[in-house]
Amino acid sequence: MTESSAFKHPGRPGPSDGSHSHDTPALRRREFLAVGALPLAAALGPANLVGRHGAGVKPSQQEPIRIGMIGAGTNLRTVQIPGFRRIPGCEILAVANRTLESSQRVADEFNIPRAYADWEELLDDDRIDAVSIGTWPYMHRTLTLSALERGKHVLTQARMANTAQEARDMLEASLRHPDLVCQLVPTSQTYRIDNVLKRMIGDGFLGEILSVEAQRLQSRFRQVDGDLDWRHDERYSGYNMLTIGASYEAMMRWLGWGNRVMAMSKIHVPFRRNARSELTPVTIPDHVNILYELANGAQVHMRASETTGLSTGNQTWIHGSDGTIYVDRRQNIFAGRRGDSELAQVPNPQSEQAFYRVPEEFINAIRGIEEITMATFATGVHYMEWTEAVYRSSQTGRAVYLPL
Repeated sequence: MTESSAFKHPGRPGPSDGSHSHDTPALRRREFLAVGALPLAAALGPANLVGRHGAGVKPSQQEPIRIGMIGAGTNLRTVQIPGFRRIPGCEILAVANRTLESSQRVADEFNIPRAYADWEELLDDDRIDAVSIGTWPYMHRTLTLSALERGKHVLTQARMANTAQEARDMLEASLRHPDLVCQLVPTSQTYRIDNVLKRMIGDGFLGEILSVEAQRLQSRFRQVDGDLDWRHDERYSGYNMLTIGASYEAMMRWLGWGNRVMAMSKIHVPFRRNARSELTPVTIPDHVNILYELANGAQVHMRASETTGLSTGNQTWIHGSDGTIYVDRRQNIFAGRRGDSELAQVPNPQSEQAFYRVPEEFINAIRGIEEITMATFATGVHYMEWTEAVYRSSQTGRAVYLPL
């Protein structure tokens, strides 16, 4: 997500409101950053889920919008900076990374006019109209609230926050500033298939949805004493296990929201080495089984793991009363209906697929010519509550009902 792991964090709320107040350890991020950036970079393109041309959005001749970047990791460098620069009248004015030196390196690399030593200096710059937040989740609440208080529009990377309470704080703050645009970067894992699945399910291809099997597995074996990534540390990732939040967010687009949640989890690698090669306890599971219900009572089983060597990776089965849809690990779609002898591949031409256009949607919303459709803060609060419900259930052995 970002290289910015040591931002100043004054006034951090204590555990009573669902937040964390820990010091920053050195973390190893190479593998997770590389894997996490691939779907987003691959999805880079000029349209979102409404299609390639953005639902008839017209270019604006309004005054320039100036962006400040807080955190300058992989996604911001490879996706958002190029995306904002393709928009007429949009200027990236400043960047704040971990230190003034790292901020200046990014500014020099991308020809950004101003480099700041910390995020507070950037937010105090009255010339900046909006900020793009690319830090790890533990900073999202603090930065969002501070930006809104200074009258700046906010775009933040997912996951929304560390906890559901932090996400609710962000939503409540956004409602206090209705004149400011707030948006989350949506998961791009399923852009290629979102439109066709939504269309098939919406048109009744399945009949009544009965059950769903979603497998989100990495095909490598357990690595004892492996690298410590921020996703393994509750202080920086909160209750976000693996990438289940992103997987659930994508499935929300096809299936709607879930309610009752049950889960079991396991930490297969209890200690990992940080950047100083010190063994550090791991607090977030690397293997989880989840069962939750949809609004119509259909059961969804999601299995996620990073310790499943030689597995078949990601795949999804959606079973209905009249049809079945299967998505393989390469996101090819196969389907069949009652009376068919086997599944057949479903055409999915590129011209009908969704494309990443978050910077454009964000800027158009600021200019008043488009509404945010994905992902809103309300969407983020729900997937954060679902993610936390998974965590709570896995810790207590009990079902957890949504909303929390």
